[in-house]
Amino acid sequence: MSAAVHVLKDEGVDIAFGCPGAANLPLYRALEADGGIEHLVVRHETAAAHMADGWARTNGRVGVALATSGPAATNLVTGLYTAYADSVPLVCLTGQAVSAKLHQEAFQAVDIAAVAAPVTKWSVQVKEAAQLPWILREAFRTAREGRPGPVLVDIPLDVARREIRYDPEAGTRLPLRPCPPHGPSVEAALDLLLAAERPLLLAGGGVILADAADELRALVEELDLPFQVTLMGKGAVEDDHRLNMGTTGIQTSQRYANASFLEADFVLAVGARFGDRHTGGDLSVYRGDRVFVHVDVEPAQLGRVIEPDLGIVADARAFLAALRAAAAARAARPAIGAWRARCAELKRTLVRREDFDTVPVKAPRVYKELNELLDEDAYVVTAIGLYQIWGGQHQKAHRPRHYQVCGQAGPLGWELPAAIGVRKALEGMGRGDADVIAVVGDYGFQYTVEELAVAAQYDIPLVLVMLNNEYLGLIRQASLGYGMNYQVDIHYDATGTDHVRIVEAYGGSARRVVDPAGIRPALEWARERAAATSRPALVEIMIEREANTPHGPDIDRVREVEDS
Repeated sequence: MSAAVHVLKDEGVDIAFGCPGAANLPLYRALEADGGIEHLVVRHETAAAHMADGWARTNGRVGVALATSGPAATNLVTGLYTAYADSVPLVCLTGQAVSAKLHQEAFQAVDIAAVAAPVTKWSVQVKEAAQLPWILREAFRTAREGRPGPVLVDIPLDVARREIRYDPEAGTRLPLRPCPPHGPSVEAALDLLLAAERPLLLAGGGVILADAADELRALVEELDLPFQVTLMGKGAVEDDHRLNMGTTGIQTSQRYANASFLEADFVLAVGARFGDRHTGGDLSVYRGDRVFVHVDVEPAQLGRVIEPDLGIVADARAFLAALRAAAAARAARPAIGAWRARCAELKRTLVRREDFDTVPVKAPRVYKELNELLDEDAYVVTAIGLYQIWGGQHQKAHRPRHYQVCGQAGPLGWELPAAIGVRKALEGMGRGDADVIAVVGDYGFQYTVEELAVAAQYDIPLVLVMLNNEYLGLIRQASLGYGMNYQVDIHYDATGTDHVRIVEAYGGSARRVVDPAGIRPALEWARERAAATSRPALVEIMIEREANTPHGPDIDRVREVEDS
């Protein structure tokens, strides 16, 4: 396994998240002997994948998670699915029972390569020890190339124990195939853009994955072109940019974003999947009479949801640069002064209220306080539920990779381990002083609460902000359409689960807030406390129990809530 560790280090791996077990001990022995790769022992293998995920989203590199065989390997699947859905590059290495016993239902032997196949770019079991270095090289290439994603490599114990001939000087990273845009397609896209009266550029998560934020900014500013982002593209350019028209959608959206999208006659979508929470259920509303140009590095994405008038297979960064160059060569800019003015009016007038001072706390007030407290260098990590919707509607993002959210798979409990990964990535980037804020819900928090021990053991400072309504809040709201309120209330005793004492039991610090006036002082205390102790600090904010978020079935039928 020394050859495997050499390949990992040569591929840029300096940290791995995982847990040793009987079937992967040869790998851990090699990690110990060779050194150079930091390791965090997780309390659950799902969290290992989530930590590697948050790490990779932050620095753009390939995250690594380790697990032993059987249930440890199957515990990785949710993390693999999350990374696959959001195009995050991971390589996960699993131990396996000895090859001769796999057909005999041996202890903790499961065909994890087959189990993981639907949620990975590549899932493979190593059959011969001599293959391992080259399979690992291909694993990293596959994770990085095109649309990024996770790869699983399963290593039987007998294969891991074998010695092989391996020359470290003979191997190197496999080259990535570039995906430049076809020149005539770029010109055709520019023709359609210039012909539009009310154009929008839609930047998806692919813009961030391609490190194309600078190219996006340069293009929209030179063309004076209004643009939007998807939830996964949030932060590509700051939300407060004069041309940023927010995020269209049926949940994580702004009123002015939906309004401007519905008025647009042309959409240039770059690195966007047209997810259903973005488009809504009735695609005829979203499609309308608008002209669509769809640019994606993965050919299979074109036409999958929206039939484009023009489809272009290209890397987002290369396409945006090429389109800007084509426009400059023609000295062409769209004549859309009236449209820009209309977009500015919509952004100024169609806003939602945040300045609530009532008790119990209304959730938008929490985001108002966070936006005022945090600077543009802060990292915000959040998962799924009402708080993801409120966050998408109210949380400001200023820079790419600074707003981390599990957008498509939506696993409960993602944010705590992912935030640990974010913090470790920042330390590796020499930016350990940046704020990392994990916004959590009271229910999902308990899915991975055990990872507080990891943060405490390895001195990882985090600020946790909990919106606690003592409900499965999003499901309670969804249940309204069924005329029911069944099995979604998790309140008991005076205040339900005592999260303050839970965090303290793991070695962190915590406070509970019940009044809006107490939010800002508590957030400041948590930031100072986390920095001073190098441990997590929780601010638990008791919000109104049966609060609803603005959302609806389609982008023209988002139902606003009272006082929003």
